This record gives sequence, structure tokens and C-alpha cells, in this order.
Amino acid sequence: MANPVPSACCVVLAAVVVVYAQRHSQQDSHIQYERVGADVTMKCGSMDWDAAVTWTANGTDIDDSHLNGSYLILKNVDLTQSGQYSCYEGSSWHLKYQTYLRVGVPPKEPVLMCRSNNYPKGFYCSWHLPSPTYIPNSFNISVIHGTREMVCEKDIFPKNRCHIRYLQLFSTVKYKVTLTVTNALGKNSTTLTFDEFAIVKPDPPESVVAKPVPNNPRRLEVSWQNPSSWPDPESFPLKFFLRYRPLILDQWQHVELSDGTSHTITDAYAGKEYIIQVAAKDNDIGTWSDWSVAVHATPWTEEPKHLTTEVQITETTSTSTSSFMPPPTTKICDKGVGVGSGAVAVCWTAGLVLAAYGVLFI
Repeated sequence: MANPVPSACCVVLAAVVVVYAQRHSQQDSHIQYERVGADVTMKCGSMDWDAAVTWTANGTDIDDSHLNGSYLILKNVDLTQSGQYSCYEGSSWHLKYQTYLRVGVPPKEPVLMCRSNNYPKGFYCSWHLPSPTYIPNSFNISVIHGTREMVCEKDIFPKNRCHIRYLQLFSTVKYKVTLTVTNALGKNSTTLTFDEFAIVKPDPPESVVAKPVPNNPRRLEVSWQNPSSWPDPESFPLKFFLRYRPLILDQWQHVELSDGTSHTITDAYAGKEYIIQVAAKDNDIGTWSDWSVAVHATPWTEEPKHLTTEVQITETTSTSTSSFMPPPTTKICDKGVGVGSGAVAVCWTAGLVLAAYGVLFI
């Protein structure tokens, strides 16, 4: 007779698998968008209000205090409550309803900018939102020149930008660009109207180089190139604006140059490091570009001369030795020579004088 225990285990395991599959099935699933701060009510599909149901959020059971009958009530929702909500029937855990809640806000007025950095080929428009909406947005842009609608070719990257080619140069007719942003919670728009010449703004000059001038402690030679995006510098020449300052000061000095792509600074402080930038503008129309990438340079300084002086010190040592040499013994009286008592007195007197004289030199 077969053992009934393994069969019972298999039945229980199969039931668990079925319940798991039911809880993770995608029946009646959709996305629900709600505004931050709103009160949200979710129905459990076609279930009656008084039906016994269980709700989960991202797989975690929701407390019954959030239920009104079979309805799920969420008060004053915020961004943290976005996620997948599921409703199951009674204790059978049959999935009856499932939705993905996305909490967000309607879009604010978008920021739109149009600019021609490759005049006279055309111009581009770019846009962004001043604050996030936390849900997907779609953008629609229209460009009208007079009564004619123009095509704005969208870039792959960056995605919030498109290009328009000029169909007519030197036109006095204004361009009108309207951008509309829409999401599931609302929409907003903005419009720009401008002349062709007003939006001309080159990119900054490129390859800026600054270097010292040999034997000139107050000069710096600065050179640069036209922006590579400017298509025809011969027909539409650029002028340039140079600014420079030593790092020790905050005040800039400026030079405007009508032609050429180089300039010699002649009033630099000797030995001080300088920061230098250049901007560009069409000779006749538009506005100045942004500043170029800053470069640093220090004027020429004379190499210090290293003088090696060998000082030979001759030490002269003088040694003087003073030695007292006693005078030679003077024989005043010879023993055995007597000249009477007077002679003896003279001899002794002479001896005492010589002795005292010797003491003075010791």
C-alpha cells in the first residue's frame, strides 16, 4: 500500500504554487496616476463593497484600518506611496484587481530657449521643466514663421532639443515657437516670439592658449580659434572680447578686438599668474557668447643667476712666546778674594740688587 504522506505533501506544495501564481498574476492590471496630497480610493475590481478582500502594497499586506468595505482608502498620498497595489478575494487569494499607483504633480510652465550658434544655417530650441513631476511627460513644439509652420527635427541626444533650418535669410518676419508639456495630471505651455537676428549667439572660442613673451616681463601672448560650430567666418566674421586678471586681484581688465584671433597683453604684472578668457560675437548681430574655458599663464621672468664665489680664508697664526731669560751670573766677588770689610759689604749689596731685579721679571 502506498504511503499517503508524500502524496499529501505534494498536494500542499501544489496549492502553495497555485496561490503564489495567482498573487503574482497580471489580471486586470493598469497604471493609476494621482496627485501629491490627494485622497485615493481603489475598488477591488468587480467585487462587492462588503466582500472579504485582502490588499497588498508591493507584496506587503495592508492593515485593515485603510479599508472601507472592500475599498482601499489612502489619505493625503505622497511620493513614497507609489507602487503596485493588489486585491485578493477572501482567504482563497484569487487576484481580483491590480494597479500600479504613480504619485506626482502636474507640470509647471516649461523653460524654453532658442539660439542660433551656426548662423546662417539655422537655429535650435531646447527646453526643460523648472521642477520634476515624478511621472512621465510628453513635449510638443511648434515653430511658425509668418503663416508657415516649420519642421523642428528632434535630436536623439539631448532629447529635449530640436533644430530648425532657415528657409529665408535676413527676414524681418518674426518666429513664433510654442512648447506644450503634458502628463496624466495636467498640461502647461510657453511661447517665444523673436527676430532672426536676436537669437544669434556663437559658441565660445576654442583652443585658447596664453604664453609668456621671452625677455618681456610684462607681456603675455594670447591666441584662440573660431568656434568650430560657426560655419562661415569669412562671410560672417566674428569679433572677440578678451578679459584677464592676476589671481591676486578680483577686478578684470577687458579688450575688445574687431579682427584677428590673437592679442598681446602689455600691462601684466611681472611674475604674477594670470587667468584669461575670450568671448565671441557676430560683427553686426546677436549677442556675445559665453566665456571660453579659462587658461592660466605667468609673464616671463629672468632666470636667477647662481654665482659661485670661492672665498679662501687664509688663517695667519702668530705665536709669540715671551720667556724670561735670567741674566748671566755676574761674578762680583770671588771666594777667597777679600778687600777688607768694605769689600764684603759691597759684594753683598751687589748680590741683593741682582736678586731683586730677577724677582721683577718672574
